[in-house]
Amino acid sequence: MTGWRIGWLVLPEDLVRPVERLAQNLFISAPHISQVAAEASFDCHDELAANVARYRRSRDHLLRTLPEAGFTRLSPAEGAFYLFADIAERSNDSAAFCARMLAELGVAVTPGVDFDHQRGNRFLRFSYCGPEADMREAAARLKDWR
Repeated sequence: MTGWRIGWLVLPEDLVRPVERLAQNLFISAPHISQVAAEASFDCHDELAANVARYRRSRDHLLRTLPEAGFTRLSPAEGAFYLFADIAERSNDSAAFCARMLAELGVAVTPGVDFDHQRGNRFLRFSYCGPEADMREAAARLKDWR
């Protein structure tokens, strides 16, 4: 539940207490409404399955169409809701590249420097967790853009 401050860690036993000490300095507790929503989410199997299927369709669509738009070096998406693309052949400044994509196409992606300060200048991240129609529209806009 990204952004809701709900989650858990699975740690080796010797790290539980150090992480617990660190966590209690970062926040007191998750907001009550987030806790209630998280608890209720465990019973939402149909909704979860529908979201997973939607993410899969969007991911598969982007994996098929992004190479046609010149994004040929994509990382495998094996547990997240985004694709990491190597844009070194097109730019060495992912922040500027993403800004230009947004200005010219209205397609928002995240520069790789947000995740790797040393090599992220040649990467960007395509999220596919938005509405399927938006993912398809973004891919269509990118197809003829250079």
